[in-house]
This record gives sequence, structure tokens and C-alpha cells, in this order.
Amino acid sequence: MNSLPSSNQLPEWMKKNKDKKTCITTAEGINVTGATSSITVGEHGPIVLYDWNLLERLAHFNRERIPERVVHAKGSAAFGYFECTNDITQYTTSKVFEKIGKKTPVALRFSRVAGSLGAADTDRDPRGFAIKFYTEEGIWDLVGNNTPIFFIRDPIFFPSFIHSQKPNPVTNLREWNQFWDFISLRHESVHQVMFLFSDRGIPKSYRNMHGYGSHTFSFVDKDRKLIYCKFHIKTDQGIENLSPSEATRIAGEDPNYYGRDLYDSIENKNFPSWTFYIQLMTAEEAEIKDFDPFDITKVWPHKDNPLMKVGKLVLNRNPSNYFAEVEQLAFSPSNITPGIWISPDRLLQGRLFSYADTHRHRLGINFAQIPVNSPFKANNYQRDGLATIDNQGGAPNYYPNSFKGPMECPANYPAPLQVTGEVGHYDTGNTEDNYKQANVFYNKVLDDAAKDRLENNLVSTIKNVTCEKVKANVLQLFTLVDPTLGNNIKEKLRQASK
Repeated sequence: MNSLPSSNQLPEWMKKNKDKKTCITTAEGINVTGATSSITVGEHGPIVLYDWNLLERLAHFNRERIPERVVHAKGSAAFGYFECTNDITQYTTSKVFEKIGKKTPVALRFSRVAGSLGAADTDRDPRGFAIKFYTEEGIWDLVGNNTPIFFIRDPIFFPSFIHSQKPNPVTNLREWNQFWDFISLRHESVHQVMFLFSDRGIPKSYRNMHGYGSHTFSFVDKDRKLIYCKFHIKTDQGIENLSPSEATRIAGEDPNYYGRDLYDSIENKNFPSWTFYIQLMTAEEAEIKDFDPFDITKVWPHKDNPLMKVGKLVLNRNPSNYFAEVEQLAFSPSNITPGIWISPDRLLQGRLFSYADTHRHRLGINFAQIPVNSPFKANNYQRDGLATIDNQGGAPNYYPNSFKGPMECPANYPAPLQVTGEVGHYDTGNTEDNYKQANVFYNKVLDDAAKDRLENNLVSTIKNVTCEKVKANVLQLFTLVDPTLGNNIKEKLRQASK
């Protein structure tokens, strides 16, 4: 990469507005005359209390920031469409896939996982890849990452995992002792950790990375029969990554590099696109697999469950206002439309609650009424609350009723699933194979040069661990993946300490 991207033409919103002349008004639409000064007693006297324009400006300013996301705070988004290109109607009744050529409007938000709003785009971190489909059956949110796997399989660990990546509660600085302590004590994380510290841990841009639904989901056909599926969204721009030195340089020169690159690309009509694939697995196959197909720390080998092309995803419009359309853009895996369903994936089931709940905290109980989150139609019995936009007039707010209020619809989920087992706590940390797929990644996916870069990237942070017990646990973890990997890390740490 030779240079940073730059805007070389006037943005569309400036072209549209540069010749318009309108009066400034208050929030209630009253024209403002004194926009450059407060009302005072004489030129140098005190401000009077009835300067309502000043009071409104200051009061709004005091409240114009909402809490940043606890996770995925830093991000960018754009809008476009998904086009179905292949027939999969034998597997799902989803309107998104109902016929070849069908286009569905989408919003796509890219993000960092651990960084705050002020973080640099190019730090090593997983990237969020969240797609909102605006369908005639409601909102479908496919909320994933740029990795096909994740660090943990049980949602009870999610707060602790994120806390381990956040600043130390005392120093408020990035703390590698706590990061590697958690990772080394939860061995299911090693597969994702190796992916993160490989070349793909720092994409060249949002446009040059794949996206994944990551979780196992389900399709439901017209007979309510279920088949499990995974979603893969592969970049048409090609996979490209930054070296650690390039990433560090760009972080200092342009910390908003990814966002600028995405915006400029679309502004210059170089519309990025991705090809959409699925993997399928029957319930009968899932029962005989030698791994848990609902474990998000595992991939489904493509040789057993090959990718099937489904469609094309294209981004062709930038946000008209960042706060309104990006900061308020809210995704939740619980937004599932007919023909699509969940699975026994533990982490997915935890996310079904947590995402919508965090939006209620950040944006208010009526966050789904914000235009960027709003479906084409909504008929329900929810009324009132902060920031109500559509309170549905005099329609009844109770059910059942005798006044033609909306009725319940036929079931849009699969036939009932039978489950058995004793209710209790089941920690799968050591009962699942945490190392086999990580070993395949190291020995089959990476060539010798990529292995060396992975080891160097790992050592660059492990060397900052000051607790010897944690360091020993980390070495043991990678040795369990592959003795050669463990020995190479140990030797490189020794050389780095000289």
C-alpha cells in the first residue's frame, strides 16, 4: 500500500446543499434571528434568562451523546442491496431468497470489537460484519464477524472475555496480563486467537475481508422441515491484509482509515461487493459428527459441507448522516424472519437477549422506530415510552380485543424439537476437543512464512506478560495445539528477552 485514500471531489451531500438558503429555527420550527450572539444587558452585561435560543442550544448539546456500544463501538456503515442469484427455495421460505433476481435493501455495519469510539481502525482486532435486511416480512439481522469462529462457546463468559480486552480498571491502559490470562484459562479460545494473530487479524480495509454469520442457524422449508446452515459472505475485492508495521503507521497518520476508505470508495462509485454462500447440514448429519456442529469455536469442513452460492451483496450508498444512520443503527440476532431460525448454539442463544437489551439501554425502548432500524410495517401492542415516533393512534393497546387489532399469525418456526437431559450446569471447556481444528489451521492452512508471521505476532504481545504463571499457561496452551508451535513461541520469547 503506497498511500492513504483521500477525498478528491465534493461529496454528494455538499453538492446538493451548497446553494440552499434557509432560516435557522429552533427544534419547534421558530425562526432564529440572533444566531451569533447571546441576548445580554448591554454590550458587556449579563445574559438574560429569556434567551431561549441559547438555552435550547446548550441543553441539547449537553444531551447529544448517547452511550457508546460496550462492544463494537468503533465502526462504519453503508447501504445497498442483496440480490438472490441461485434457487434455494427447497430449503427455506424466506422472502429474501424467494426467487432469482429478487433484491432486498440492506444496511451493513463494519466495526472493531474491543476498541472504543476513539480507537484506531487498524489495531489487531476481530471486525464486526452485521447485515440488516429490510424485508417485507420484517427485519432480518445477520450479526457476525470477519471470522468463521469465536473465542467462547458459552455466553456466560462474554462479559469476562470482553473485560479481559478492555483497559485495566486501575491504569486504564491495555493490559496483556489480563488478556492472556483469560485466553490461557479457556482453551476453547485458541482457534480464534490463532486466526486473530494470523495475517487476517489486520485487514487492509473493510472491503478486503470476508464476513461470516459465524453461528449455526437453520432454514425452514414450506413443510416446516429444518436444515442447519452457516452463512459465508466472501469479498469480491480479494483478501488483502496489512503488516503490523503498516497498521501502526496508518494508526498514527489516519486512525479513521477504514471508514475513510469505505466512504471514498462508494462516493467515487467504486461499489464494494461480496458473494453470499451457505453451508447446509441435516439434523441427521449433525447427530453423527465427531464435533459439535453448534459450537461456534469450530468450523464445518468444506469438504464435508461444501459452500453453495446464493447471491450478491452490493454497497452503493453512504449514510446521509452518521449519527442517525450509523450510531443509531441497531442489530440483534433475535430479528429472524420466516424461513430462518436459530439452533442449539449456546452463544447464539445468549445473544438473542443481550443485543436487543443493549439497544434498549443505549437508544431507548422504541429504538426499532428510529428510521434506520424501522421495518416496512409494524403492528403490535407496544405503546408509549421514551422517543415514541408512531404510537398507532387510537388503535387498541391490549390483546385480545374486539376492535380488529392485529391477530397472531400461523407459526413461522420449525416443527417442535424434542430435547432430553437433566437441567444443570455443563462446562464444556474441557469436554470438547479444543485443539484439533486449531492444529489443522496451523499445519494445513498456513504455509511456513505465514506460520512464522503468526508466531511473531503472538510473541509481540506475549512478551509483555509480566506474570510468569500466565506466561507458562500460554506456552502450555499453544504446545497442546502443536508442540512445534509451542517450542517456536518459547524460543522467540527467549530471543526477545535478550
